[in-house]
Amino acid sequence: MKTIIIAEAGVNHNGSLEMAKRLIDVAVESGVDIVKFQTFKAKNLVTRSAQKADYQVSNTGNSDSQFSMLKKLELSNNDHYNLIAYCRKRNIEFLSTPFDLESIDLLKSIGIRIGKIPSGEITNLPYIRKMAHSFDKLILSTGMCTLEEISKVLDVILETGFSKESITVLHCNTEYPTPMSDVNLRAMMTIADKFNLKVGYSDHTLGIEIPIAAVALGATMIEKHFTLDKTMEGPDHIASLNPEELSAMVSAIRNIEKAIGNGIKVPSESEKKNIQIARKSIVASKPIKKGEVFTEKNLTVKRPGIGVSPMFWDQIIGTHSVFDFDEDELIKLS
Repeated sequence: MKTIIIAEAGVNHNGSLEMAKRLIDVAVESGVDIVKFQTFKAKNLVTRSAQKADYQVSNTGNSDSQFSMLKKLELSNNDHYNLIAYCRKRNIEFLSTPFDLESIDLLKSIGIRIGKIPSGEITNLPYIRKMAHSFDKLILSTGMCTLEEISKVLDVILETGFSKESITVLHCNTEYPTPMSDVNLRAMMTIADKFNLKVGYSDHTLGIEIPIAAVALGATMIEKHFTLDKTMEGPDHIASLNPEELSAMVSAIRNIEKAIGNGIKVPSESEKKNIQIARKSIVASKPIKKGEVFTEKNLTVKRPGIGVSPMFWDQIIGTHSVFDFDEDELIKLS
């Protein structure tokens, strides 16, 4: 099963439409399935006095308000139309996370069919209901969540008549970057076992090894931030992949998908040719005359495996040879 890989451009366009298009180009070149942005109106998202998270203060180098920071990172309605058109031109799916009710309406009106519920909205009841009524599929990020909170959100979504099969829950840790000791990938499997639905992983660690591990553990979707340059000004650049890292992650995930296989333990086509070379046969350890008794003193086991299998050792010991054998000659029974 192919893992859906979402390249999270987020707000790493820094408010520039041209930079957003360059991010789309990078996403296309890396081989991801979807490129995702963020849709919001700062006035609908935060109060003017709301303070930044510690990582936002650290990554932006100043402690101005969330409102001031987010206002500079808004994408206009026209920007959305331009980016969707550009994604169609580049043959990649456009997605965006809405952070307020007005933004949900915008994305629905322009034909977006997949809704992404970010971790911060998991306790926003009016928002969750509107998301369930607005999109055909939902992706639910669960950073900062308990199992009980996830259960409550799923209940709200399903009560609207939404199909459980159309929901993907992403395990996530909402710290940028996430310390390795806080990743807790096993929680993704706990979510899958408890709720019996598709799961994935939204990653905020540095590097690419954790998304790769998540795929090996059964993630059906991976979301990862990327940027044109980690040194750029902005809240998320530092904890994002550069273009080369994004491509490396995609390549590794596609290899892991191939390597997981179907679970049936049989010799692969590539290794069948090595069976006779690597396995062994029963051979004469010294010259043996016709009629002589086979014993542990005149038999041994050596490569290649084109003769009698050593698994028949017990049946052969004590029987009589029907041929003459030179030393190192493969034993024949008839």
